[in-house]
Amino acid sequence: MTGAEARARYLDWLARERRAAANTVEAYGRDLGDFLGFLAGHLGEEPGLEALAGLRATDIRAWLAARAATGAGAATRARQLAAVRGFLRFLARTAGIEPVALATIRGPRLKPPVPRALTPGQALEAAAKVGQVHDPERAMRPAEQAARDCALFTLLYGCGLRIAEALALDIRDAPLPGGESALRVTGKGSKPRLVPVLPAVRQAIAAYLALRPGAAAGEPLFLGARGARLDPAVAQKSLRDYRRLAGLPEHATPHAMRHSFATHLLGGGADLRAIQELLGHASLSTTQRYTAVDAAGLLATWKKAHPRAD
Repeated sequence: MTGAEARARYLDWLARERRAAANTVEAYGRDLGDFLGFLAGHLGEEPGLEALAGLRATDIRAWLAARAATGAGAATRARQLAAVRGFLRFLARTAGIEPVALATIRGPRLKPPVPRALTPGQALEAAAKVGQVHDPERAMRPAEQAARDCALFTLLYGCGLRIAEALALDIRDAPLPGGESALRVTGKGSKPRLVPVLPAVRQAIAAYLALRPGAAAGEPLFLGARGARLDPAVAQKSLRDYRRLAGLPEHATPHAMRHSFATHLLGGGADLRAIQELLGHASLSTTQRYTAVDAAGLLATWKKAHPRAD
């Protein structure tokens, strides 16, 4: 079996058995393609199972050094090493190779980035006014696009969803006024969770759907200009255009709405475990990053307000 064939088998296993997200499978495919390409030059031939079984720690370190030399940062190299680890361990289980090179390899030490949240005022402004910017060349009516964007970003901020989670919703999932049931969301790894819905979110979605009379239950909740499910890149561009017009910070992105949801809940006294459940984090340590954001906000407030802060 060639390295390319082994890579294809691993990616298929990731998608089918582990139910990894499409973006994860795509990223791992790129990382492994880079790794196998490096080995072809490093070893003088396309690597097969025998070559992969015989890898030494120095071979993997040479690849990591080559990635660093091309400008790959610590986070990128750590992700790529994780892809290689998973690949070689898969081959150990399915093809009987012994990935001894992994035993002494340690990835780059990473300092988790602190999530960059918006202020409550900025988040509310982005959610309410993002629809004021529209592309006149698109087929969608400006009023419908404005209502769609307002509904989408109100949902992201009000419920703390990932952009992919929100765009995967159908009409039948839409939380509407008068209802009290939580929104069922499918997160990473196909893991479902229930998220409470604020009245403001229900009202924004109802205002958008009022412009789509007769929409079938199975249709996407958020449509693009051509009638298909809204592309994340289009949603990102909508907020990017608005933030530049309104003077919002450059980190005002769809994911920043999720960060803001968590940060503002924490600042309001919400329990960290509850925030973990609402965000769908598998590990509490991921959610704990928001304590650093809240602490940074408190320090900034203290420096502005305390008479002896200088």
